[in-house]
Amino acid sequence: MRAPSKVEPGLKMPVVYLPHGGGPWPFMQDSVLANARMYAKMTEYLEALPNVAPTEPEAILVISAHWEEREATVMSAPNPTMLYDYSGFPPETYEIVWPAPGCPELALAIIELLEDAGIGCSADGKRGFHHGAFVPLKVAYPEPFIPTLQLSLRGDLDPRAHVEMGQALAPLRERGVFMIGSGMSYHNMQQLMGSMRRGPNSGEVIENSVAF
Repeated sequence: MRAPSKVEPGLKMPVVYLPHGGGPWPFMQDSVLANARMYAKMTEYLEALPNVAPTEPEAILVISAHWEEREATVMSAPNPTMLYDYSGFPPETYEIVWPAPGCPELALAIIELLEDAGIGCSADGKRGFHHGAFVPLKVAYPEPFIPTLQLSLRGDLDPRAHVEMGQALAPLRERGVFMIGSGMSYHNMQQLMGSMRRGPNSGEVIENSVAF
């Protein structure tokens, strides 16, 4: 697979930040989900994701909060495997496949862009797609033909460093790369699921939310 080249002049791929929900939620029966209506809306949102791009992406780059390394690390396998980084879900959710091809050439281009900006970056040839990537993308792009990579966060989670990473990677938007930030604004699943079971009229006040 060749590295993405420049797309039509004037076209620039967007950068999208999307919610990927909890675990493998789109592939579970509604009866198992605590709030099927909420997840139905999220499914509609993800199914419309391809419409955001002005043209079909040459490649997809996912940055998810579920992968941290000492320094920025990009997956470089030509055919990434699956990484089921969740537990306690129905057996069938560990058989999900989304066999999108990788793009080692794009991985090298990412490393070069980051290193030119003075940002260290490594390649990981064994890393597979984790749920922050394959869950939303299997809904948005059920036919996995677009080359897809993941880029880790830095373990120090330094905001300035990550802004600089984004700035260094910005030229990829003009080469047809659709960049996606995958995550949620919270990750206290125990509190979330408990609140949904109790319902919106429970009168519950979450102390952390008030403090925020």
